Amino acid sequence: MKSVFVTAMVPNETITTHFLVTHKEVRQKKTGEPYLSLLLADRSGEIEAKMWDNVSEILTTFERDDFVKVKGLAQVYNNRPQFTIHKLRRLEDHEVELTDYFPCSARDADEMFAELLSIIESLQNPHLKGLLELIFSDERVASLYRRAPAAKSIHHAYLGGLIEHVLSLCALSRTVAAHYHDVDLDLLLTAAILHDIGKIEELKFERSFGYTTPGQLLGHIVIGVQMIGDKLRMLPDFPPKVRMLLEHIILSHHGELEFGSPKVPVFLEALLFHHLDNLDSKVEAMRCALARDRQVDGEFTNWIPALERTVLKKDRFLHPQETAAPPASRPPSPPEHSDPHHETKQAPRPAESDKSVSVANTVFAEKLQAVLRKPESQ
Repeated sequence: MKSVFVTAMVPNETITTHFLVTHKEVRQKKTGEPYLSLLLADRSGEIEAKMWDNVSEILTTFERDDFVKVKGLAQVYNNRPQFTIHKLRRLEDHEVELTDYFPCSARDADEMFAELLSIIESLQNPHLKGLLELIFSDERVASLYRRAPAAKSIHHAYLGGLIEHVLSLCALSRTVAAHYHDVDLDLLLTAAILHDIGKIEELKFERSFGYTTPGQLLGHIVIGVQMIGDKLRMLPDFPPKVRMLLEHIILSHHGELEFGSPKVPVFLEALLFHHLDNLDSKVEAMRCALARDRQVDGEFTNWIPALERTVLKKDRFLHPQETAAPPASRPPSPPEHSDPHHETKQAPRPAESDKSVSVANTVFAEKLQAVLRKPESQ
């Protein structure tokens, strides 16, 4: 069982715990010696880590997507938590509990799938209902659909994220259809359920999230239309025009050509669905940015590329005293033999966060201090 999670790490404490390595980069100090720059993750988030000493001894013993046991010092630099690793050992899969390392939906997967099936059962259009029943009677599709993230990193990027995103879109679709009475709700719901089905083949999510070869070459929109086409060959009576409308919503759901849609939305349900999908993904991206922000102080997050902005921490803005983080004492400087001054690419150095400067005891320094002490009238 994992002992300490990322979000529970306290600055200036020495910690021994387990992580998943999601990024590994070998860099070089000015001395020519290597050091490691890592991203370590568990289900609560990620933390940047550096290892300065004894790197050559463990450099080839682990890779990205491996589990590692580490001992080191939690610190804060540039208003962000960091971890300086003193010892590292690769772990075998049997030594860890996999659920400790992968972010997942707060909702139960079986409960969400049951809700999905009830939505399918509620459809009035027999052709759309029959298509969905056929697709989810495929055990492989159903299993992957329950587990898949909705994206690699931008929104709902956790196990079960895809189906959670879909159920949210179904709820939004019903709300919109109740407001705009000329909307085809069955078509909108079917599009919501199928628009990202290609993600189950586009993404790999056994350890860290990434793209499969089909995902890299084709993308989830093309893969999804192909998957639906394969099932429709088993439904020869499916109306061709309804098929075309459904395919158009899927092909256009990113809304703009520059955002990856082969077509832009050209009818009501397609336009509505694009905006609902964009709304749900952006809201979740903002929530996730706030939940995972690693800034220790301040009312704004770091720059969020997916949203092209920083995000206000509204609770901290409204109630600064209630949400302020406790002040962290200055962490000790790294030992002289592992001084980050020697690296080629500047690495975070916790000692530098202290802006105070001690003046060297030199003749020049003494003269300078004497000048500074003179009264202005002189």
